[in-house]
Amino acid sequence: MALTGLREDALKLILFGGKGGVGKTTCASSAGFYLAKDFKTLLISTDPAHSLSDSLGQKIGSNITEVKGTKNLSAFEISAEKALSGFKIEHEDQIKKILDTSTYLDEEDIDSIFGLPIPGMDEVMGFKTIVDLIEEAKFDKYIVDTAPSGHAMRLLTLPDLLDDWVKVMAKMRWKYRYMVERFGGKYNPDEGDDFLLTMKKTVRRIENLLKDQKRCEFIAVTIPEDMAILETERLLNNLSNYGIKVRQLVINNVVESQDCGFCRERRKGQEKYISRIKKKLDNLKTTIVPLQAQEVKGIDDLNNFKEVLFQ
Repeated sequence: MALTGLREDALKLILFGGKGGVGKTTCASSAGFYLAKDFKTLLISTDPAHSLSDSLGQKIGSNITEVKGTKNLSAFEISAEKALSGFKIEHEDQIKKILDTSTYLDEEDIDSIFGLPIPGMDEVMGFKTIVDLIEEAKFDKYIVDTAPSGHAMRLLTLPDLLDDWVKVMAKMRWKYRYMVERFGGKYNPDEGDDFLLTMKKTVRRIENLLKDQKRCEFIAVTIPEDMAILETERLLNNLSNYGIKVRQLVINNVVESQDCGFCRERRKGQEKYISRIKKKLDNLKTTIVPLQAQEVKGIDDLNNFKEVLFQ
């Protein structure tokens, strides 16, 4: 079998996820070349240890860059820190307004708190960057090379973190509003309220996109080894609990040669894991990708790999 359904016009966001070292970047990059034949495509990395540059054979940074040697394909490595910095610059006045009116902190204290890192918020803003790009609609398809499973799950559950953060800020704001109405008679919403409403809408935009099977597809990538499969099973269970249904699975690095004793034994060992995957995850469409003779790197190799992945 091969990966299918990625050409559907309604499908916008395609995420490749799995354990580190199973070939997510190679699969994502190859999918980029596959889709770029008919769609304007943006390839995105959310992995802090970006490897798109190595895979594509050219420097890719935190600005959208056209991939050399092909049409309709661009790439982009998200800097979560840069995204958070931009968010703070854009919304500094509103956040400080909320802290000023809802706490007893003085200006120096507020500046100190604002300068502190907010755990997970950089990743939230990184994913918000993806949603913003999709809504700009400058590309037809957006392919995301995610970080290893644990980091990817944090990324996909960040709307909950952002929602909790907004709720805390809103609770502080509500107390301020109560005091104004109690002693002043009338409350006039300001930029702080506008900011909280915008953030609430951001949470809903992210959740709606991730859980919409017509617009978003998560493709799991694994290899036929015990630890990789265990982590894949955990990832799929977590995604299911969050409301994201995975329909396709890539099993990479499968030995096909029977020409030597080592190859036969290696394949025999892999077969039990492949059978286990197909038995336990029989609801998934599985694509078997043979072990490549050499490292897949650069445009020519990725185009060749694309033919295997999509046949």
